Amino acid sequence: MSIHKYEVLLKVVELGSLTRAAEELGFTQSGVSHIIHGLEREFGFPLLLRDRSGVRLTTNGEQVLPPMRETVNWNEQLKQVVSSIHGLTAGVIRIGTFTSVSVHWLPGMIKDFQRDYPGIGFRLMEGDYEEIEDWLAAGEIDCGFMTLPAKSSFDILPLRQDRMLVIVPPDHPLRHEAHFPLARIAEEAFIMPREGSDYDVRRVLEHNGITPDVHFVLGDDYAIIAMVENGLGISILPELVLQGRDHNAGMLELEQPAFRSLGLAVQSMSKASPATRRFLQYVEAWVKPD
Repeated sequence: MSIHKYEVLLKVVELGSLTRAAEELGFTQSGVSHIIHGLEREFGFPLLLRDRSGVRLTTNGEQVLPPMRETVNWNEQLKQVVSSIHGLTAGVIRIGTFTSVSVHWLPGMIKDFQRDYPGIGFRLMEGDYEEIEDWLAAGEIDCGFMTLPAKSSFDILPLRQDRMLVIVPPDHPLRHEAHFPLARIAEEAFIMPREGSDYDVRRVLEHNGITPDVHFVLGDDYAIIAMVENGLGISILPELVLQGRDHNAGMLELEQPAFRSLGLAVQSMSKASPATRRFLQYVEAWVKPD
């Protein structure tokens, strides 16, 4: 059985579409269909259900997917071990990330790494904290940025404490104060990050016994900032999200300072690919100066 066929099926499942998978892999749709049919003949049962909304796994397909993904991962590991013997000349690192890290950290990290290892490619998957943990646990990514503590048992490289700040509209009466009173939060219209991205905010609120008056729930940090700028409420966001962005919202430290802990996680440091382990060293060096 060809590992290449496994890679094609995994891409189809990831994208939920034969057409999109074909475009990303550089095949025709009929070519991808032919590969899937060949794999189904080898296994002796259907792997995909096809309908107007796309494709999804059959029950049997769901059972074979985890060992198939593990086989592909171990094959990549083998290629990277061979590559490391020759000086890390080839390989791909799959990273789970979220917006603030993608904007402020990853470009510099990847630039530094590829300066020394131009043959190593990167594949970035953006999601919320929960999605990144799920991807890492399932072996869909090699490493993932997340807020600590993680729900699952991973090997973690701690990176930085990131201040949690209250953001207020431009005309808010407390905009120019040094700190935002905790008791005042419950009195304001509050804009909450959506579930999966709200761990840090909820941790601050619950720790201080605050029940916010939630008027809006949004999944995008910058959409939250825009809502605050337009006077629709206040929110609490990490400093990394707010830095380097031209906005009109006021930023205040909490009356009792709070932080989120950022880290980079792998399933197991001992089983991580050579390229992933080397990338973690670059990440640690890149973050440390600040």
